[in-house]
Amino acid sequence: MLTIYGKSSRGNSFCDGVSRRNFLKIGGMALGGLSLSQAMGGESQAGTGSSHKAIINIYMPGGPSHIDLWDLKPNAPSEIRGEFSPIKTNVPGIEICEHFPRMAKMMDKFIPIRSISDADGRHDAYQCMTGRRFGERRPPGGWPSAGAWVSHQQGPVSDAIPANVALMYRTGNRTWGEPGEGGFVGLGHSPFNLVGRKARSSAENMVLQGITLERLRDRKRLMAAFDTFRRDADASGSMDGLDVYTQQAIGILTTSKLADALDLSKEDPAIVARYGKSDEKFQRDGAPKMIENFCIARRLVEAGARFVSLNYSRWDWHGGDGMNFPRSRQEFPLLDQGLSALITDLHERGLDRDVSVVVWGEFGRTPKINKRNSRDHWPKVSCAMLAGGGMKTGQVVGATNKYGEFAVDRPVKFQEVFATLYRNVGLDVGKIRVFDNSSVPRYLVDSGVEPIDQII
Repeated sequence: MLTIYGKSSRGNSFCDGVSRRNFLKIGGMALGGLSLSQAMGGESQAGTGSSHKAIINIYMPGGPSHIDLWDLKPNAPSEIRGEFSPIKTNVPGIEICEHFPRMAKMMDKFIPIRSISDADGRHDAYQCMTGRRFGERRPPGGWPSAGAWVSHQQGPVSDAIPANVALMYRTGNRTWGEPGEGGFVGLGHSPFNLVGRKARSSAENMVLQGITLERLRDRKRLMAAFDTFRRDADASGSMDGLDVYTQQAIGILTTSKLADALDLSKEDPAIVARYGKSDEKFQRDGAPKMIENFCIARRLVEAGARFVSLNYSRWDWHGGDGMNFPRSRQEFPLLDQGLSALITDLHERGLDRDVSVVVWGEFGRTPKINKRNSRDHWPKVSCAMLAGGGMKTGQVVGATNKYGEFAVDRPVKFQEVFATLYRNVGLDVGKIRVFDNSSVPRYLVDSGVEPIDQII
């Protein structure tokens, strides 16, 4: 693994969430065990699309409470409705939690989905990254993540930015930090993860000492460091020499686009302030509240990324110091601020038709409040929020019964959400097929799954 560290500084606005030491990982763990040069080779057969469409996938680890976020039940008994009240939005008939006033003022730019009904109940990111149940039979090589499908079909916009990137922190609960894999389309399309758990994550990392993100433009010194790296790698037998794909890999590092996208000091301070202040502390076994990563995700898309995945905070609140309602009062306003800032940014920059955003978790929460004043796991129904992508926003998809227990109108599958996102970036889910490692044809989604017709 190759790690390039940024300057350790409280004033630096990069994103690693622990010490403000920013780093890029090239190869090894970041690409599922594949070197960057191999990854670039894997991508060489994928063509670049005619236009730059993109998806930002915001995963909320732990299962956010659907009934407290965007599907409140004010007429239900107190043990179900909870402590929060709904507020009106700028779309007549749509109400959401009182702790989302910013989103309420721009609900015409959002689509709440209230009826996701096929969660498998596992505490992991798998379904939010692939659309598929963890326990279902997998093809040889495994299912590609959504970002891997997009990378395979459309390729990179430029050599400087991988098509499929992630800001997925390695969490104490490992499965909350997994951005998916390349599966049978190849490790070259695995998410290129830009963050980790610690600044110095393990002894196995190969570090270019003295080469920081701030010095990436110093081509001569950077290339000298690569020469040293190559000699050491050759001596250890871990590298067979440079080929055309290694040259492309080095090209990523010797241009400034990726480093610039991660550098919030290059963003208008007024824009960054819109998103709110990040909290670098990891939330127990979850991710940190790095709300500024929403802005970095937009910057990565502008730089050329086609798919950006990120994990944000921790949403598994059963009791004790993590009781549902006190934690919601802390978390909801920051999410409200960051998400409304992201969508505002996309619209102001004319990206709202090109960039799709999805926000969701692995399942919902029990309608009935438990004895610890919290809500337990509830896979029978969950929620999501969509925006952008040229979709017909300002409407709700689906509905639950009067107690928020299950869907009574338009049940939605995870794969249907992904089918919609694929359609938004120009992929035809009914026509595209790829042969897996046993030569069986596979499609982006299962047979019969279509985009959500009312919003496209």
